[in-house]
Amino acid sequence: MRCQPVCPPHSPTDLSELLAAGTKEVHEKAENTQFVKDFLRGRIRKELFKLGDVALYYTYEAMEEEIERNKDHPDFSPLYFPELNRRDALSRDLDYFYGEDWRERVSCSPATQRYVERIHQVGQEEPVLLVAHAYTRYMGDLSGGQVLKKVAQRALKLPSTGEGVYFYQFDGIHSAKAFKQLYRSRMNELELDMATKDRLVAEAVLAFQFNMEVRKGKGRESWVLEASLHARVRSRTVSRPVVIGSPIGRCTIGPASSGLGQG
Repeated sequence: MRCQPVCPPHSPTDLSELLAAGTKEVHEKAENTQFVKDFLRGRIRKELFKLGDVALYYTYEAMEEEIERNKDHPDFSPLYFPELNRRDALSRDLDYFYGEDWRERVSCSPATQRYVERIHQVGQEEPVLLVAHAYTRYMGDLSGGQVLKKVAQRALKLPSTGEGVYFYQFDGIHSAKAFKQLYRSRMNELELDMATKDRLVAEAVLAFQFNMEVRKGKGRESWVLEASLHARVRSRTVSRPVVIGSPIGRCTIGPASSGLGQG
């Protein structure tokens, strides 16, 4: 009896594959929450949705500040795409929901503050780790954004002209599918050793954990978080996390404290 050769199991080395495999478990945990299920069924309160935009604004402001700071860094520059930026779109949404003086009326939770600090920390100390944060955020936005935009417009009776859901609109990107392919190929072309790739996977997992920490929240205030963490559009369900934070403590925009680690 002749033995057939056995092919060794595929061991991915591309960064995009490593990130997908390494975050699979925490991703599924984040996307299978009751909040996501309720959101997709159109069961979302407007006040929670508004608070979600507040927390998203602070998170994206921090991330895009650090991306701009590191746009020429060799470990990040291939992924510098200003057309992905969400801060200004979120600002327009907050103008719609709260009025032009929204900055004087809103704040974010301590858990969101901790995530903001982590983003500033990696941007200033280890810019390569920004890749993990940008990937998990922006790929999720592109994957589920259009479906969730329609769900929110219908459930919250928002104008069909886009007010309140500018966050989900990428005017500079004509094909989300093609852009995601480009983004992944650029990531895979980064000249990184396996140790650095492993650290990027760990950082992406940490991003999920930060977001789930905000979502759970503690104390008298009720916080809900479903952040845009590499959400995928499926045939029956869509998972697009939306950050929602309680108005406790304004987020600090600037240098991060160095005490926030990966534990």
